[in-house]
Amino acid sequence: MNARDSAVDAGQAADGRVRRDPPDQAQLRQLAKEQSALRQVAMLVARATPPEQVFATVAEEVGRLLAVDHTVLIRSDPEDMITVVGAWTATGGAPPSPVGSRFELGGRNVSTLTLRTGRPARLDDYVGVTGSIGNTGAHDWGFRSSVGVPISVEGQPWGLILVAYTRDQQLPADTEARLASFTELVATAIANAETRAALARLAEEQAALRRVATLVAQGAAPERVFAAVTDEYARLVPVDVAAMARLEPDGTLIYVASWGRGVEFIPVGSRWTLDGKNIATDIFETGRSARVENQAGATGSLADLIRDMGVHSVIGTTVVVDGRLWGSMGAGSTLEEPLPPDAEARLALFTELVATAIANADSRNKLMASRARIVAAADETRRRIERDLHDGTQQQLVTLVLDLEQVQAEAPPELEGHLARIAGQVTDVLNQVQEISRGIHPAILSEGGLTVALRALARRSAVPVELDLRTGRRLPDQVEVAAYYALSEALANAAKHAQASAVHVELDAPDATLRLAIRDDGIGGADPARGSGLTGLRDRIEAVGGTLDVTSPADGGTTLLIEIPV
Repeated sequence: MNARDSAVDAGQAADGRVRRDPPDQAQLRQLAKEQSALRQVAMLVARATPPEQVFATVAEEVGRLLAVDHTVLIRSDPEDMITVVGAWTATGGAPPSPVGSRFELGGRNVSTLTLRTGRPARLDDYVGVTGSIGNTGAHDWGFRSSVGVPISVEGQPWGLILVAYTRDQQLPADTEARLASFTELVATAIANAETRAALARLAEEQAALRRVATLVAQGAAPERVFAAVTDEYARLVPVDVAAMARLEPDGTLIYVASWGRGVEFIPVGSRWTLDGKNIATDIFETGRSARVENQAGATGSLADLIRDMGVHSVIGTTVVVDGRLWGSMGAGSTLEEPLPPDAEARLALFTELVATAIANADSRNKLMASRARIVAAADETRRRIERDLHDGTQQQLVTLVLDLEQVQAEAPPELEGHLARIAGQVTDVLNQVQEISRGIHPAILSEGGLTVALRALARRSAVPVELDLRTGRRLPDQVEVAAYYALSEALANAAKHAQASAVHVELDAPDATLRLAIRDDGIGGADPARGSGLTGLRDRIEAVGGTLDVTSPADGGTTLLIEIPV
């Protein structure tokens, strides 16, 4: 053969140009279909489409492109379990194992081979297939030939894509290579979607934590914080039950909050024995978070409770307040699949806020108790001084006045004027002492009760007072004293500062709370922050566990709303 013949045989023309054979039209059509399918998936990825929609589209596009009978997208997890996240069938019907189905990894099957080796795997003979996913593929799906290609996301194993024939023939030899082109796009979609999901989840979590933290900062009652925490956490994490319990000195648990199924099975206030071997005993014995995926082998009343609720996956963590084990919080799901891997860490963030709320409440309670003791001691001192004045000084002055009157009756006329002047001075001193005595502590309050004392205040007021007193029962001393001085201070302010022409007073105590409303029609503008008498009044009200709300717009009068638990 000469050189020219060799060149021609090599596909080179005499003029030096390369001669190409006409392209195969079927190959071109197939390439166009593949590019269209890839473009369709790429557009979904670019549009930030939710992962489940991307998975469904990938399964369908791959199935139609490769003309297979089934396509399955599978995700793996560290617990050697796999989950169906996308599925398609050529018949258009529902797949035998829908999205969300979980299987244990292991045995001889394409999924296990692919994930164990990290390389594509193929089975063209389903005789001798083993493992839960293998048996499902052989019997439920009817696989006869299948190929799996691994999916890695940011260098980490994520799962696989599997295609299969149910017909009695083998998948084409290039199936693995054609699947590989899709796994890169799937990996990109997964990475983008998981990043977006993580950011969205973080934003939701921060918003929930912020709402709870606001309650804590506002000094909300612990019971309100408990309810908010269980509600917020249950809405963040896919659980069916959430509850919080306080550990009692006798080793029992009293539930202080419950959500979902817990409302029926473990209502607030219910008491449970901490016995047997279960997640609760593990938490309190170790002082750490715990997770249980099923209740097999668990014993004790709480294990029975979890089974009764139909809960499979359950997590729990301790609540520690100032270094002291206070209680626990737990959550569970009735689904077979486990709770998210970060469920315990997210739970711990909420229990930290619970601990802060409890510590703050303890501090507030101690402060209020201390203030209440101080106020009670001061009130008792005032009562003692009032009694001493009444029983001692006043009585001595009364006796002195009587003695003077007797001397005056027997004295010669020239001394009568002097004795009358002295008697008048002593009477003035007596009146002053009586007035001081009433200011120190009103005896009428101790003797007649709050409504009688308030009427006496109204009679002595420089501003006309309209009373609407709807309670006549006696209340605890500290409550009556606080209400009395509240009206006394308000009437003094109305006369001295408010330029009021009338004051309206409403008093009611229909249940466990005294409510006192004092309104004047003065110039308004009262501000407790400026150090007025309202500041001391607020301290007195809060010392007995009450609240004082002041509304005083300019030219709109002043309203004091007082509530005190009785």
